[in-house]
Amino acid sequence: MLLGIPLETKDRECRVALTPEICGQLIEAGFTVQLEKGAGLKSYYPDDQYIAKGVQLVNDAASIYSNSDVVLKVNAPTSSEISGMKKGAILMSFMWAGTNPELIENCVKQGISAFSVDAIPRISRAQKMDALSSQANLAGYKSVIMGANALGKIFPMLMTAAGTIKPSKVLIFGAGVAGLQAIATAKRLGSIVEVTDIRPETKEQVESLGGKFIMVSDDASIKIEGGYVKGVSDEFLKKQQELVSKHVATADLVITTALIPGRKAPVLVTEDMVKSMKYGSVIVDMAVEQGGNCVLSELNATVVKHGVTIIGESNIPSLLPLNASDLYAKNIQTFLLHLATKDGFKWEMDEEITKGSLLVHNGVSTATK
Repeated sequence: MLLGIPLETKDRECRVALTPEICGQLIEAGFTVQLEKGAGLKSYYPDDQYIAKGVQLVNDAASIYSNSDVVLKVNAPTSSEISGMKKGAILMSFMWAGTNPELIENCVKQGISAFSVDAIPRISRAQKMDALSSQANLAGYKSVIMGANALGKIFPMLMTAAGTIKPSKVLIFGAGVAGLQAIATAKRLGSIVEVTDIRPETKEQVESLGGKFIMVSDDASIKIEGGYVKGVSDEFLKKQQELVSKHVATADLVITTALIPGRKAPVLVTEDMVKSMKYGSVIVDMAVEQGGNCVLSELNATVVKHGVTIIGESNIPSLLPLNASDLYAKNIQTFLLHLATKDGFKWEMDEEITKGSLLVHNGVSTATK
């Protein structure tokens, strides 16, 4: 099978789907790999590293899309890119089908198959394929570094001849993969860390990392599937805001990570809460691409409102492109080798990982079967 890796064209994207090392391993396994020239440059992988591993370089993306049996990407292709794929070809990328139904329609129209890495079931044997977790882990780390850089004070307590500097206080909304890494990073830097999450089962994980868990009473409206919050009532969100508002007011850095798949991000930090924060405080809104957890955050912008710096970077993993590409490439390699051999895909339609991640099969949406 011919695997094709086009240059990522989405704004602010620096990752690449496969690294030279992983390409070499797939070539040894019998696959042929083609790469659009320069596709790895923003991830610090020049073309000569790919050539050394046996990768064939291609001058333009159109050739990648028209010739490849499997197109491997980070972000979903555009409609014009999908229209350039040959019938029966296979796409593997993040697709976010819940908020992007036109993408599925385009795949159906083109007669291709599409696997979405964000739809891989969260089960133990799929952990090495879990690109959501690998990228969120890096984002959690980087969010703390970004916040620390924007903050006009240090994180740890420091005792000097001139006096003692009190440690900074960090408040984190959400104890998922990104939130847990943010806790660990903020603690390593010496700050006091408080954490709120609507899932009471995360309390033990938070405390094991040295964070103080802010308990919000359980609510029947909370729906959790596969470890993710799928729904929560507006009444509960209001109750949560009231509880954490006093913690927001005393925080030097607030990091929000709350997302609901297929829906707008819940509002956790209101304008009144921002007004209550100390002058010079910082908010990093990791949910800004889905509308934001803070009402004042702006997509792909850093703004100062009511004396608070609010960072709204939509693609934080891309700020660490070397590590992010390394991890994503390993996720994709494991995923691909689970689904296929060099001779073709197995199409085990009742197998859990295949069933969960296959959104379109030979031009037919799996949702209509």
